[in-house]
Formats: sequence, structure tokens, C-alpha cells
Amino acid sequence: MTRKSLVLPTVAGLLISTLAACGGADGSGSDGNTLVLGSTDRIEASKVAPAPLDPALAYDFASWSVLHNTFQTLMRLPRSGTEPIPDAAEKCGFQDRQSEQYRCTLRNGLKFSNGHDLTSKDVKFSLERVLRIDDPNGTKSLLSNVDKIETPSDREIVIHLSQPDATFPSKLTTPAAAILDSEEYKPDALRNGFETTGSGPYSAKTEVRDNRLVKVVFTKNSHYKGAAEPKSDKVEMRFYDSAPAMEQALVKGDIDVVHRGFSPEQIDKLKKGDVKGVRLFESSGQGIRYLVFNTSDPVVKNKAVRQAIAHLVDRQALVRDVYRRTAEPLYSMIPTSISSHINSFHNEYGDPDLEEAKRALRDAGISTPVKLKLAYTTDHYGPETAGEFKELSKQLNASGLFSVTTKGYPWRDFRPALIKRQFSVSGMGWLPDFPDPDSYIAPFLTKDNFLNSPYHNDTIQDELIPKTRQEAQRSLADKDYQSIQNAIASDVPYLPLWQGNTYVAARGNVIGAEYAFDSSTMLQLWELGKGD
Repeated sequence: MTRKSLVLPTVAGLLISTLAACGGADGSGSDGNTLVLGSTDRIEASKVAPAPLDPALAYDFASWSVLHNTFQTLMRLPRSGTEPIPDAAEKCGFQDRQSEQYRCTLRNGLKFSNGHDLTSKDVKFSLERVLRIDDPNGTKSLLSNVDKIETPSDREIVIHLSQPDATFPSKLTTPAAAILDSEEYKPDALRNGFETTGSGPYSAKTEVRDNRLVKVVFTKNSHYKGAAEPKSDKVEMRFYDSAPAMEQALVKGDIDVVHRGFSPEQIDKLKKGDVKGVRLFESSGQGIRYLVFNTSDPVVKNKAVRQAIAHLVDRQALVRDVYRRTAEPLYSMIPTSISSHINSFHNEYGDPDLEEAKRALRDAGISTPVKLKLAYTTDHYGPETAGEFKELSKQLNASGLFSVTTKGYPWRDFRPALIKRQFSVSGMGWLPDFPDPDSYIAPFLTKDNFLNSPYHNDTIQDELIPKTRQEAQRSLADKDYQSIQNAIASDVPYLPLWQGNTYVAARGNVIGAEYAFDSSTMLQLWELGKGD
């Protein structure tokens, strides 16, 4: 995914994915009834991503923030909690004990924002379209388990899965499963540009400059039928070139809410109450930061090299010195806020230990210093990324075991190069598609993983992941997820670094800011409004 490369309104707003570009927004205010959000996210149409708001391609936090509020899905996550509830559907459920046949009945009288009727044929069209387009940077991986779809009536859909998957209802909450108007979208081609036609709580009008999205105006959709109750008739999302410019707009009252993109220094200032009239809402984040090892690359192919790096990286120094404690050290690909988490890397490697790193390389016959290049993206996760990789290179070089250089790339170049396995080691971020340990495991370790990682573990891929997906009671999968985490710590195809907290800054008259994000960190615009 790329969300997946995806992140947050936090310092993890510095975390994860956006589509590369730089937006801009003027400083003008809006009418008093319009709620205005600010973001430093960048969404642009490019050769690699010509359709940044097409659900078959869009796979990042920024784009999903738009799609989640303009499209309906069969299921969605509640205001709080992790159990999916019906959205466009009136009811849904598995029809068998094996979790292979999923049946939904649509709400009566559904329509798209353009007035067209929404039927089961549109649902079938939308899901099959993602599979048919099969964009390598897109969302197919979330629906790859779909085998066949039937539509017994205009309101009934039966989805047959190729393998049991108890997480499938959660996958249907994501924009990958957005329901499209089959009269507006082509069945086998992306809808290039920035226009959307959905049936969600809001319709969207976009403002574009130089192929970059600079503003989205969300207007309450009069045709919407669903459980969400929008508190604002109109919401405007503005994209700023820099966090300081966005902060100034918040202080002046040009924007009401900042949901993503403040720096650690700005978060610290808000925590101390130094910005008058603005409240800060903080919660444990779902977004993570990690290193990706190209396990087929000669430099890091021997896992002893990767293990030595795991012995040396000082996560405490990273979150203290670079991120000013707006993040927490992470010792597993599954963060602490998700069930099944164990500190597998700390259990395996403990605190930074130079002697153990030396022993790992010596026992494997690896000559030192190992020449290594760390790659990162300069414009995707925030300006602190460069400082993070400077700190990582300093730690590794100080050991004398590595000779490390770093190089930054714009996201438009970084992402394709990573997929082509042109980096030995690279830095990525991730937000879950849904709040389940599967969303931190399967995207990285299945055969069609979104990073095109060459790492392969038969036990994980062929036994443990399928087994975890058979457990409708998710806690029963904990033991297998723990085995997976331990295997990752042993082989180190990925090295978790930190998880970010989530922050929303809002002016005093804003209501609903504490519900701005659901349990998978999806933006819920309908929860935001203005009080007296």
C-alpha cells in the first residue's frame, strides 16, 4: 500500500504517506459557517499517479482523507471502536463458518451525489474494477481475496472469497472498497485528475494549481443515506506549503482545525499553551516508522548485517533528539496500541549493544566497516525526516562497524525506486488500513506485498497469516501474531523505529475534535462543527 506509506496529523503527521507535490493556500478566511481545516499534505497528479483521487489507485493518508468523506463503503468503522458497522449496507455478515461467503443488503433508496441510483451492480462494478485495473501502486492487495461477486437483486450482494478471511469486513471499510457510479467511471481505466462522484456524507469540489490540489470544498450531500450525521454543512480543506504558514493561519483564525503536519516544535508549543485560543487533542497513534531492507541486495543480503544494525540503533535518542518525544520507541511492526503487540525486537536485541553488533558481523565473516547508503524521501513525511536519517547514520558510523551515507529523494522518485529494489536500506512510514494486527503484517509479508520486498518466509506466508485470518475472535490469533513478530525480529527484513502520537489542534469554538479520527486514523469530517 502506500498509505500506507502511509500518516498522521501528528508528528506522525510527519510520518506517512502523501502523494508528492506542494500545495498552496491563500490566507483569506471563509464565511462564518464554513469549518476550515489546514494541512501540509501534498496531493498531485503525476505520471506515476495520474489519478490521485481514484479509489483503485489512491493509497495514502492524504487522498484517503478526501475519499473517506465523499464515498460510501458497505461497512465503516464507528465513531470509536474497532468493530465495523454497516454504512451503505443495511446489514452484512458471513453466511458460513469458514468466513468465505459475505452477504450484504443495501439501504433502500441509495443515490450518488449526482442523483443516480446506487444499486448492488454499482458495488460489484466497483470491487471488480479495482481488481481489473490492478495498478501496482494501487489498492488491489486489499481485495485480492475476492473470488466472485453475485447480485441476486438490486439491493443484495454476495461476495465469495478464495480463502477464509475474518478481516474482510474491516477491509470493506477502506476507500479501496468505495462504491462508484458505474455510469461515471470506466470499468478498466483510472479516472485521471481530481474529480470524484460518490454517495458519502459530502460531495467535493477541488481547486487545482499546476496539477496540485490546493483546496477541497466539501458540501453536505443531500442524497446521502447513512449513519453519519454531519455537524457542518460545508467544510473546506486547505493545503499549505509549510507548517509555520499553517500555524500563522490558525492563530489568525483563517483556519479552525489543523489535522496534520505540525512539527515537533510546534506541538511542544501547543502543549505548553503558548498559542492562545487553540486547544490540542492528543491520542496514541497508529502510524509507525521503519527501515526497509532489500534482502536481495549484496550489502544487506546476509542477515547478520541487518542484525548488527538492529543491535546499534538507539530509538530513545531518535524520539528524544529528533522528534522531541512526540513519538515513542517501537520494537515491533505491530504498535503498542494494537492487540497482539509484543516487544519482539527488544526481546531479541535489548538496548543498543556495540559488542553484540561486532559479534554478529564477526561470526558471519563480514569485513568492517560495511559501506551502506540509507535512502529517504525529502517531501513525504515532514522536514524532520532528514534529521532522523542524520541521527541514524551518526549512530551507525560511531560504532566503527559501518560507513554510512544518506541520500534524500522526492517522493515521486523515491517510491518507484523502492519498488524496483534500487535501495539497500530505505525509510518508510505506515498507517493501518484498519485497526487489526493483520494490517501491520500481511501488507509487508505476503507474496504480493506493497513494497515488492524479496523477503520470503514460507511459515509466515503459507501457514501463519492464513491461520490468523480464520479467527473470527481476533484475540485467538494473538499467539500466531507473536510468532510472526519474533520471526521478523530474527530475520530483520524490516526494522521498526517509532510510533507517533496523533494530534489535532483546534480553535476554542470547534466541537468534535476528539472524534476527528476513527480507530484506523481515518479523517471523519462529519464529526467536526462550530459551537457558540
